[in-house]
Amino acid sequence: MPEHSVMESAQVDTLFEAILKLENKEECREFFQDLCTVKELADMAQRIEAAQMLLAGRTYEQIVKNVEISTATISRINRCIQYGSGGYAKILSRCKPVSVQNENENVTKK
Repeated sequence: MPEHSVMESAQVDTLFEAILKLENKEECREFFQDLCTVKELADMAQRIEAAQMLLAGRTYEQIVKNVEISTATISRINRCIQYGSGGYAKILSRCKPVSVQNENENVTKK
């Protein structure tokens, strides 16, 4: 099924409605623990952290080192930020900023 069709499906609408019913972090933990594997949750959390860092102007090198995520995944996230629907920027602007260690500790200056 094409990506657009999946995003417009009744099943995905039901998923989104369920997520919108969550009232606090504990309910989120319970719901997503049942819904997703540990790996799926870790992957989503890494993508959020990478997106925060991209939006904060961090380099791929800094993100790879801090988040331990592939450059291919960072590139996909960056494409979504640059050319996607704006979801990352909209939602992450409502979240607390990413806390990254001093850049001098994370990236060797050339």
